[in-house]
Amino acid sequence: MLKSVLDSTIQLHSWYCVQYEYNPMTSDLNRLLENPEKTMTSIIQRVATGPELSKSISFEEARAGMQIVLEGMADPVQAAVFLIGLRVKRETEDENKGIFQGILDKTILLKTDVDELVDIADPYNGFSRSLPSSPFLPALLAESGVAAVSHGRDTVAPKFGVTHSQVLREAGLSVNLSADEVCRQLIDPGTGWAYFDQSIYCPSLFELDELRKKIVKRTAISTAEVLTGPARGRGKTHLVTGYVHNAYPPVYTMLARHSGFNSMLLLRGTEGGVTPSLRKRGEFIRFYDQGKEQVVEADPSEIGIKRDNRMVPIPQALLSEKDSEFGPNDKNADIAKLAAKEGLEALEGAGNATSDALLYLASLILWHLGKYNSFQSASSDMRKILSSGKAAVRFRNAA
Repeated sequence: MLKSVLDSTIQLHSWYCVQYEYNPMTSDLNRLLENPEKTMTSIIQRVATGPELSKSISFEEARAGMQIVLEGMADPVQAAVFLIGLRVKRETEDENKGIFQGILDKTILLKTDVDELVDIADPYNGFSRSLPSSPFLPALLAESGVAAVSHGRDTVAPKFGVTHSQVLREAGLSVNLSADEVCRQLIDPGTGWAYFDQSIYCPSLFELDELRKKIVKRTAISTAEVLTGPARGRGKTHLVTGYVHNAYPPVYTMLARHSGFNSMLLLRGTEGGVTPSLRKRGEFIRFYDQGKEQVVEADPSEIGIKRDNRMVPIPQALLSEKDSEFGPNDKNADIAKLAAKEGLEALEGAGNATSDALLYLASLILWHLGKYNSFQSASSDMRKILSSGKAAVRFRNAA
């Protein structure tokens, strides 16, 4: 669970926000960090000897390895072999947890003066086949009475897709808020939502951009970074995140519990994001108050959503070519601009596909939080909020 370390606490404004550490250093970790080169050599010798001979490492070794990479104490080749070696042999629970903890050790965690906070955790490498609607979800949730935060970065390997950062910037908002400014927005009764960028809350991870590009493939970092929860509520913090492949729910659930979230709603979403299919029934995984996981179902047609596409489509002219260079699509800016336009129109009351995606997702979240008896009953109020345009005012209050 979350632990405040009084002697290292930094008061930002003591009445509403405090930065605090997640876990203290252990004697084993200190020992491993005394000689980074020796530690990395030992780790690599075990994890990178092939699928049959590779051996697992401990939680503290994975934690130390990740810290060594983040602090720039590892040669880039060693850092890459460390991450890819773990992925090729498939990370154990202790290894995933250790990588995650190593990142948390370098992350600014903000305890904010809001009773309940929803954490919207979309993939940091963004979207390339669907128009992201979730950047506008925090404002809609805030208008419904629940503070919400999203987080991310401009874009990153391996997908280099369109992200919350890009869309919010195109919508006219600053995406480089300080920790203090994030806290101010979350407690502001006229705003109640914020975006927190990785460049601010974990600069050392943000600076691994070039390494992650050269590795090419997805590593454990991609899973871990979305679960950091850089802003926390005073009472409860609820994680909402997404997945695609069946192997990930146990990993996400384990890390969400380790991170100290009070609840989790894990959705099989388009491109691994939080937005479920808009044309068919979906299965979701949840836990609440650290209780057992439950599998629940919902169908968008039950709240009047009928779409031919499972996602908010990107116009064909803006889709990237399959043989394009490995890196950001040169059409990302146009896609982000269109997503910003569609999102703002949805919050202003337009009945577009983005509006349906926001309606469906917000209704599921509010049901999960226990604000309504069913997501169908939640959808009635969400429709009223969307049609009123009040969420658009709240969105623009963050400018």
